[in-house]
Parts: sequence; C-alpha cells; structure tokens
Amino acid sequence: MVNRIVSAVFLSFIGVTSALFFPVALLLWLTTRWVDRRLVILHQFTSFWACLYLWAMPAWSVTVKGRDKLTPGATYVLVSNHQSQLDILVAFRLFFPFKWISKAEVFRLPFIGWNMQLNGYIKLKRGDKESIRRMMAACEAALARGSSVFFFPEGTRSRTGRLKPFKPGAFILALKMRVPIVTVAINGTRQALPKHSLNFHGRQPMTIEVLEEIPFSEFADMTPEDVAEMVRRRIGAHVDEHCRGDGHCSSAAGDSDTASACDSVSRE
Repeated sequence: MVNRIVSAVFLSFIGVTSALFFPVALLLWLTTRWVDRRLVILHQFTSFWACLYLWAMPAWSVTVKGRDKLTPGATYVLVSNHQSQLDILVAFRLFFPFKWISKAEVFRLPFIGWNMQLNGYIKLKRGDKESIRRMMAACEAALARGSSVFFFPEGTRSRTGRLKPFKPGAFILALKMRVPIVTVAINGTRQALPKHSLNFHGRQPMTIEVLEEIPFSEFADMTPEDVAEMVRRRIGAHVDEHCRGDGHCSSAAGDSDTASACDSVSRE
C-alpha cells in the first residue's frame, strides 16, 4: 500500500512539474533554435528536467561512470541495453546531446511528448515499414547535422536483465554514416522499475557506464549483424544480470578482457 502511495505522489509530481517546465522549454526553443540548429541548449534543459525526477526520489541513486569518454561536439551512434522505463531518465544524466528514437504515441503525451517534438527526437511506429524508413532517414539527417543518436537496439525492455538479440538498424546507420559507436551499460533500473510496473520498489542504486568508443575503422569491413553481435558482447560484459550466470564478469570490470570472458554467456 505504501509503495502505491509513493508511486501516486511521484507521478503527480511529474505531472505538475511537466506543466511548469514545458513553457520554459518552449521559450528556449523559440529563442535559441535560430543559432543552435542541433538544439543542444534545449536538450541540456531537457536533461535537467529528466534528472530532477531522479534527484527527487531519495531511494534512487545514480552513479555515472565514464562520462569523460564522450568528446564534446563529437557525433556518435550511442547504443545501450534496455531494462526499464527509467533507462531514459538515467541516460539523460550523461548531459550529452543526442536524439532519441521513441514510439510515436509517446509524442502525443501532454508536455513531455510535446517537449520531445520540440527537441526533434525521432518517432517510430513499431512494425510499420514506412515508419521505419522515415525513422532511418531522420537518423541519417540528424547524424549528418552532427547530432548523435541514442539507440536501445534490443527494441524492448528485458524482463530478466539479460540482453535480447540486437536489431541491426543502429549498426546499418553507423556503417553508412561512417561514425563511431559508443557503447553504454545500464544496471539497476530493472529492479527500481520493472517492465509493466509503475509501483515504487524501494531503495535501489543504479549505474550508467560509458564504455570505450569503437572507432569506425574497427568495424568498417564488418556486416551490420557482426557489428551488432560485437557490440552486444561488449555491453553484456558490463551488465550484471547478463553475466551473473557465467560468473566470469560483472559491470565492475572495465576492459576488453571482460568482454572475452563473457562471450559465451552473451550468446544465449
């Protein structure tokens, strides 16, 4: 009962603050979009807006690792595992400008969805071939303008924390646009907010870790499917639940040897 009350209060807080922050976002968009074509200023404000909800929940603590590996002004395809709706808020803790790919219906949500449209985040209707084509074209255009694009290549949240197979879209783009890939590992969000749950689940530490950049030259001659598997292994080596059954690696280990040790368990 207490958990449901906490969740209801927290959701109400999100609703009220979203109504207050959206006019600020709209003002920023109106006044900066002429000089800030990539909408970096608006994205940074959106990052603050998102992080407020993590800071406001005392039971949630987020540790950010490896943020210094992101070069200001660089353009990347960012790729992460996906465990929870909280992954989106946690990724904003990077305070690094990027464009999201999100379900089209989310853009219709009052205030938050409207702000996503202002930011130029990218819509996708699952299973709609024309929508997928438009999404890929929008990602290409964003990368060409110098905006990084953030992907959850599993396509949906993992119930268990173990990585699902990676879809090839992010890697097709990285190959076509000749941009480096940055891998990101998220831990702890599934326990804080499991899939299909809006209830409060108690105290939970979470981490987001930026791993080493994979330069284009390292995968230039690979197929998208092979790049997807390579990236999946690297991320899986740093996701606790993905490696727990094997016992050879964890998110605390931080080098390429870990990826090798976890190779067998990541091939589910």
